[in-house]
Amino acid sequence: MKIISAGLLLLLLSGLRADNKKIEVRAMVGSTVDLSCIYPEENSFKLNELFVYWQIDINGEPKSVAYYLSGNSSVGHDEYKDRAQMSLDSMKQGDFSLHLYNITPQDEQEFNCLVFRNLTKIWHVVVMLHVAANYSMPVVIAPSNASQDEELTFTCMSKDGYPRPNVYWINRTDNSLLDEALQNSTATLNARGLYDVVSVLRIRWTPNVNVGCCIENVLLHQNLTVSSQTGALKEDEGSNPDIPGGDTYALRNRVVVAVLAVLIVAVAIAVGWACRGQCPHWSYAAGAQASRSELELTGQPLLGGG
Repeated sequence: MKIISAGLLLLLLSGLRADNKKIEVRAMVGSTVDLSCIYPEENSFKLNELFVYWQIDINGEPKSVAYYLSGNSSVGHDEYKDRAQMSLDSMKQGDFSLHLYNITPQDEQEFNCLVFRNLTKIWHVVVMLHVAANYSMPVVIAPSNASQDEELTFTCMSKDGYPRPNVYWINRTDNSLLDEALQNSTATLNARGLYDVVSVLRIRWTPNVNVGCCIENVLLHQNLTVSSQTGALKEDEGSNPDIPGGDTYALRNRVVVAVLAVLIVAVAIAVGWACRGQCPHWSYAAGAQASRSELELTGQPLLGGG
C-alpha cells in the first residue's frame, strides 16, 4: 500500500505541473459550497477505474482533503472530517465536484482536483475559494462636551467580517474623504477567524462636525456607513416657543388674551339678555361700553367709531 501511495503521489505532483483549468468560487462563512470539477469529454465512468484526489497546499506541502480509490473513499486532512464529500453517482457521469460544508475563513485557498483513469491523469482543475462574511453595522462613538481648544476624537467599531476591510472616514458636509493621516485603523482576527476592526479619527475642533465611518467589504461589494455629529443645531431664538419675548411666545399670549376677552363679552351679553326685564339700569349702550373695554385689552381696532 505504501508503494502504491508513493507512486500515486508522484503522479499527482507531475499532474500539478501540467496545464490545468482554473475556477474562482465565492462562499459565505457557515454556508455550503460545491467546488466544481466536471470532465467535459465523457459522461460515463466505471468507478473501479477511477482515482479522484482533492488536495490543498499547506506551507508548500500537498495535503489531502478527500479522495476516491477503487471503491474506497475517504477524507484526508482532519480539518475536513465530516465537511468534505464526493458523490459516487455523480462521478459515474463525470462530475467529480467536492461538496464542502460549514465554510470557515481558513478554507480560503486553492483546491486541486485531479482525476486519474487507470493511473493516467485525464483531468485537473484548480478551484480558488474566496470566503466572505458580513461585517456588523458600524458603531460610532462621538466626543461629548469638547471645548474649542481640544481635539475631537471619533471611534468606529465593527466586527465578525471577512476578508479584512477597508475603513474610510467621510466629511458628510460634502461627502469627501478625510485624510487617512487623521485616522488609525486596526483589524484583528477573533476566535472565529473573523476580523474585528476599530478605527479612531482625530480632527481639530469645529462646531457641529458631521462625519461618517464607512466599512468596505471588497469581496461582497458592500459599504456600511454610519454618521455621527457633534453639537446640536441651534434654533432661531425669535422662533423658539420656550424663549419668553420670542415671536411665538408673544403670539401665544395674544391669542390667550383674545380668547378670554371674547368669553367675557359673551358672558356679559348673556347676562344682559337674561335680566334685561329685571335690571332697569341695563342698556345696549352699557353692554357696548363693556364690549369696548374688553376688546381694547386685545389691542384690536373697534369698528364703527371711537
